[in-house]
Amino acid sequence: MRFALLASLLLFAACQPEADAPAPEAPESAESAAPAEATPGDIRPGVLAPDFTLTATDGTEYTLADLRGPTVVLEWLNYDCPYVGKHYGGDNMQTLQEQYTGQGVVWLSVVSSAPGEQGYFEPAEMDARTAQEGGQQTAVLMDPTGQVGRLYGAKTTPHMFVISPEGTVVYNGAIDDRPTAEMESLEGATNYLVNAMEALEAGREADPDRTVPYGCSVKYADA
Repeated sequence: MRFALLASLLLFAACQPEADAPAPEAPESAESAAPAEATPGDIRPGVLAPDFTLTATDGTEYTLADLRGPTVVLEWLNYDCPYVGKHYGGDNMQTLQEQYTGQGVVWLSVVSSAPGEQGYFEPAEMDARTAQEGGQQTAVLMDPTGQVGRLYGAKTTPHMFVISPEGTVVYNGAIDDRPTAEMESLEGATNYLVNAMEALEAGREADPDRTVPYGCSVKYADA
């Protein structure tokens, strides 16, 4: 009797399901790959924006790496270029500057014209010209050697770049799809800069994220 009872207990224990083995811990997710380094002169969307330091007309130094956090817009500027004149004369550029700086964007207008070339003014005269044009940018940066312009491959005025809060290039190219100096072309134009800013806000890639800039050639110093 005892033997039969013991045998029954052993059989019952053998038939019980095994306890689930503890699941292996999931590996920690890998950190997002760092953005690729930029190729000087050919700044592709998705790369880390090349760092630079330039002095503004008021003497303040701006270093791009120190501006992580807000979105940054770079605008290559030559007030005497008729294509730039279209966007300032039509109040297009200033409206965008005021809108985005009001949202915390840092808008830097870069002047890569060499001394003696079209678009170059000494700082005080540049400030007077900015006031005359109604500019609302964060600062006008002076790049008389053209080092930063060449680093970014800035070809025309205007030439626009949008840089994300994390420091990657979101957009590189023309401000819109109307490559003409005629002010009437502003009406109905597709503004690529606005598209890129809206895409960044929505967490998606700009489409397009790169276009061919149009305008006056940047008046660089002889290399």
